[in-house]
Amino acid sequence: MKKILAYIIPLCMAVSSCDFLGENPESFASRGDFFKTEQQCISAVNSVYNGIKNVYNYQFFTHVEGTTDLICAPSAISSDDAVMNISPSNCNVSKNVWSKGYKGVMYCNYAIAGIEESEVEESIKLSLLAEAKVMRAYWYYLLTSSFGDVPFYTEDVSSAEIMNKVAKYGRMSAYEARKTLIEDLQSCFPYDEKGQYTGALPQIKTSEMSAENVGRAGWAMGMTLIGKLALWNAYDKEHAESAQFWFQTAKDALEKVEAVYGDLSQYSLEDLKFKHKNTAERIFEIQHTYVSGQLSYYSNLAPSCMPSYKSETNLFDGVAIPELGTEFKSNIVSRPTKYFYQEVQPKDGNDLRIDLNMGIRYNGQEFTNGKKTPWMGPKFWCPNMYQDRDDNNYPIFRYADVVLMIAECCCGLADEDGFESRINSVRNRAGLSSYSFTGDWTVALNELRNERARELFGEFQRKFDLVRWGIWYESVLSCTDFPQLKQNIKPCHRFLPIHDTQVAYSGYNLDNNEYKQYGL
Repeated sequence: MKKILAYIIPLCMAVSSCDFLGENPESFASRGDFFKTEQQCISAVNSVYNGIKNVYNYQFFTHVEGTTDLICAPSAISSDDAVMNISPSNCNVSKNVWSKGYKGVMYCNYAIAGIEESEVEESIKLSLLAEAKVMRAYWYYLLTSSFGDVPFYTEDVSSAEIMNKVAKYGRMSAYEARKTLIEDLQSCFPYDEKGQYTGALPQIKTSEMSAENVGRAGWAMGMTLIGKLALWNAYDKEHAESAQFWFQTAKDALEKVEAVYGDLSQYSLEDLKFKHKNTAERIFEIQHTYVSGQLSYYSNLAPSCMPSYKSETNLFDGVAIPELGTEFKSNIVSRPTKYFYQEVQPKDGNDLRIDLNMGIRYNGQEFTNGKKTPWMGPKFWCPNMYQDRDDNNYPIFRYADVVLMIAECCCGLADEDGFESRINSVRNRAGLSSYSFTGDWTVALNELRNERARELFGEFQRKFDLVRWGIWYESVLSCTDFPQLKQNIKPCHRFLPIHDTQVAYSGYNLDNNEYKQYGL
């Protein structure tokens, strides 16, 4: 089955926006009018990816990575989101994630409802439904990770009446939302009593999907999302009695990914660089391309992750880097924190990822200022960029993350052998010696946290990890190098606020009660 790579929005959905869900239901064509052919069903599923490129940019990066213990953006003093000078009335990143997230949910619900009623061939129908449900789970994963408890709905907003109903929804427990999403994904990826997979989407690596399906959500992403959602639930303090169940649920799903992807050592560390697109280790990534004068999809993260450049000398902090060219313009500069380059991943250590994560040297020549305070490393650089048009792909999920999540599950389940084998597969690939369990699971969990920091540095994960573990506020307060961030940060900032306009639109069924406790 050939699918269209471009993320096309069906005509029935390309309409003006509304505050809560992003669309005007009165402009929708009825499902019966649209879902007549296989191609129309495919087009509806294409739309569920709409907006994802607009989420993952340098503003989002400064929020999920720059407001953590590992990275800061010291030149971003004027950016309120970068220094947590945010509130329900002032939160640009929040507005963007909310609007794009719920637009994605709406498109998913529309596609699912229409495909379920369509008369396309059954195997095609099941495949498209599974893909749309994976993306719905992804959008809710992003929303719950960013906002905590959020409105949750699966209805197709096909009329003003339904719109008005869901627009008035208040916050639903993120725990319950994740539970529902996990059950939905499990139904999409069934296994029989012998453990044999019987689902519609092929049980293969993302990189083995056909060329016309590059960039789409497949089986591996669905199973990874089960793991992500279940691990969030495992740390929910109000449901501590269920932690073991959720660790096991995550582990069961992630081990199926492990069985397909195999030994981590077969995947090159070189492929961690964002410039390498759709490599074998990748599970899901944001697709970008830039070709001058043609339709392009690009972002702007790389300009904030490069060494300082002087055009009059063509040098980057005293070093020539020909692959970067001379046509780009810099953006807000992000830098690793002292905590990262002195304690977590010492810049003078033997970890092979050092020269990927940090810009200390290039081809053996040390940067002038980068010797003291490293730049962001070549993992993030974009060769021959034009102005701020970064066409790197952004990895959202990759296999090393899966391996480390299994290690985390083993930590929660007190599985010593399972923990050591997984964390050491990541460490050994990076040239580090094996970790030996000391008998203290608190120490083991801390080592796991540091290993995730080293391996997934800058990959849009750190804040979500710290919040999930319940240590975000304390970690940032003690480790950031950014005085303005330390001055502004409050415990309520672990989640983004819902903008005042959205609260009003809900009839005040939505709230920012945690922010009110801090006078915001």
